[in-house]
Amino acid sequence: MRASVIHGHRDVRVEEVPDPRLRYPTDALVRVTHACVCGSDLLGYRNPAPRPQSQRTGHEFIGVVQAVGSAVTTLREGDRVIAPFTWSDGVCPHCVAGLHTSCVRGGFFGQPGSDGAHGEAVRVPFADGTLVTVPEDAEAPPTALLALCDVMGTGHHAALCAKVRPGATVAVVGDGAVGLCGVLAARRLGAERVIVLSSHPDRAAVARRFGASDIVTGRGEAAVESVRELTRGLGAEAVLGAAGTGEALHTALGIARDGGAVGFVGVPRDGNEGIDFRQMFRRNVALSGGVAPVRAHIPELLADVVAGRLDPSPVFDLTVKLDGVPEGFRAMNERRAIKTLIEF
Repeated sequence: MRASVIHGHRDVRVEEVPDPRLRYPTDALVRVTHACVCGSDLLGYRNPAPRPQSQRTGHEFIGVVQAVGSAVTTLREGDRVIAPFTWSDGVCPHCVAGLHTSCVRGGFFGQPGSDGAHGEAVRVPFADGTLVTVPEDAEAPPTALLALCDVMGTGHHAALCAKVRPGATVAVVGDGAVGLCGVLAARRLGAERVIVLSSHPDRAAVARRFGASDIVTGRGEAAVESVRELTRGLGAEAVLGAAGTGEALHTALGIARDGGAVGFVGVPRDGNEGIDFRQMFRRNVALSGGVAPVRAHIPELLADVVAGRLDPSPVFDLTVKLDGVPEGFRAMNERRAIKTLIEF
């Protein structure tokens, strides 16, 4: 079969790889119908270190079950399924608590030794605990379902960690797919006003489409000042941190209202130096977040997607076939695309 493989710094190629097979009774094989490139995929893409020759790319995919192991009880061949970006057994203490990304037997698709999403088929470990079946009669757009694998669930997680409530004023730091989905998540949870920090007109337009009420184009202290001007000097009650830099976290904390909360889900890309925890203490600003356990969030969000109440599809603004995956990486790395859709 064919799949995308990363060899090193900005070196992604589509190659022939071994067909996946069932290794354990709890496995399932899924034929991929749609996948996508994630902003976190770019972290490895930009890293100059060489990679194992067989390391596949991607961790977000939906598809159709081709085969199941003898111990799989909740899936059957032909089921349409959504795969969260990590696999999990569904029964360990962390999974039971809703923190599937900390599963004691879990892992990430695309990590060394596992199948990546950017290929014709994927072996899914612990299929019963990992995959979510799409209702047979659901007519939701594939792109809306695909967004539930990561970015919509991660934006939702940020909103929950930031304690978004009905009537709240929310600010979003980061205008990538996660931040944009955070706008949807905040509105879905009842936010009255959503302020988005963005200096890119195309991304700001999607944010407006998703329900943003205000766009702030400045960065750093200029952004903090602008948000405080928009909020009568108080700041936002809930802040969604969807960018992983120290500057972004510093900004998120700076625009939070005293007594507010920051939900930080951007993958850290530096040491976040300069964060003044004494200021957080004095102002009673809470900081929460981390790797989003999207497996816990998918059923709730899927119900809204199927009902037509939620559609994150506009975050996909570039569509390629499998051979176009290298271009999909380049376009996102150069910020020519928000999120690349891969159709099989």
